[in-house]
Order: sequence, then structure tokens, then C-alpha cells
Amino acid sequence: MDKPPPSAQAAPIPLVVVAAVARNGALGRNNALPWRAPGDLRRFRDITWGRPLIMGRKTYQSIGGPLPGRETVVLTRDPNFLAGARPAHVHLASDFDAALGLAADLARAMGAEEVILAGGAEIYRLGLPRARLLRLTHVDCAPEADVYFPEIDWRQWRETRRERPPRGAEDEFALEFVDYQRV
Repeated sequence: MDKPPPSAQAAPIPLVVVAAVARNGALGRNNALPWRAPGDLRRFRDITWGRPLIMGRKTYQSIGGPLPGRETVVLTRDPNFLAGARPAHVHLASDFDAALGLAADLARAMGAEEVILAGGAEIYRLGLPRARLLRLTHVDCAPEADVYFPEIDWRQWRETRRERPPRGAEDEFALEFVDYQRV
């Protein structure tokens, strides 16, 4: 596991949750998105480019590898995950605090102003209490799923931006991009 260098003196880097969530809270089914939404994937790329991402092992595996233009911190309990074959720009952490510290140090080194929490459900559950911003794509569907976004106490959040882009030709459902700031 990568060990983050001490960063006790550094200013905290804001944690931002980025997720696509269906009306019923669904995030995924069988380690995949239960919808097709290229418009959301473009938004994800735009939000996360040049920033460190924290994600769980299953999310990393479902993506298929590191995303270009980003550093990826994979949270896993498996010390042998990617042993001997770890791609460049992929870092491992064995607990959430280590992942946060490593991602914050990466953000400083990259000149990024925030760390992105990119899933899955357990990673969102661990990070939501520390997040400063939610950047959600609301997907207008309610599919069967086996992974759901954690419950949110909406009294702790205020909406700061909402966009209803035209439905793309390849988007299976209408999308709404909404940002929320912790109050």
C-alpha cells in the first residue's frame, strides 16, 4: 500500500462527491451502470480532469483501468491487488483516511484544488460526512440495481447550480446536473 507523506501542516483539500444517481437511488447493477448516458460520462470527465480520484476496487475494476489525466487512489483491503502490475497513476490505500491523505497530497502536487470521490456506494458512505460539495447527475429512471447511493440528510445541503441539458441522441434517459454545497 502507498503511504502518504505527512501533510499535517497543509491546508485541507475539499472533498467533492461526483455520482450519477437514478430516481430510486440506484448507482449500479452487476458492477456496471444500469443506463447508457454519454452526456454524464462527458460531465464526469470535465469535472474530474486534472484531479485525484478516490474509488473502491470494484469501481476501479468496472472502469477497466486508470483514467487519463487523473491520479487514481484505489481503496482496497487486498494488499496484493495489482501486485507487480500496477499501472502508472494508480495508487493504493488500505483505509479511507490513508486514501484521503494520499489524494490530498496528490492534489497539491498536481495543483488541483479538490479531491474527487468517485464511488462506489461504500466509498460514498464513508466520504459523505466529510464532503463539501456534491456534483450529482440525476438520471430520470428507476432501474433494478444492486448498488444504491447512501441516504443524504438534505438539511445539510443547499443547491447551488442546476442544468437540464438537452437529451443526447445516445443518452438512454434525460439527465439533470445538480451541484449542492454543504451548509
